[in-house]
Amino acid sequence: MDKKKIMICDDDEGIIDVLEMILDEVGHTVISVNDSLKVQAAIDKEQPDLLILDLWMPRLSGQEVLKHLRKHSAHQQLKVIVISASRDGEQVASDAGANQFIAKPFDLNNILESVNALLN
Repeated sequence: MDKKKIMICDDDEGIIDVLEMILDEVGHTVISVNDSLKVQAAIDKEQPDLLILDLWMPRLSGQEVLKHLRKHSAHQQLKVIVISASRDGEQVASDAGANQFIAKPFDLNNILESVNALLN
């Protein structure tokens, strides 16, 4: 598989660390952002192939981040996996324009399968 650029936006440093470790291990370049207000600028700068986005974050929710991204033509094709422990997270993620939803706590193999499926 070609090396891809994956951005992770989550306010939980532990989740970022785990995702960075497994995605880096399989050969991807990983950029992490722990502040949802900074993710738009980071996407504009880094041009990731995939965004892994937490749904519930302080200041600006992942749902709002994703809705804002989908309004801009430059980001309409960006692949997005939303992760959340929310009961209604799958519906919220779908309504906001996510390509896929993964419930927390997640299985690392599920994350890798989803990433591979969206990037191939």
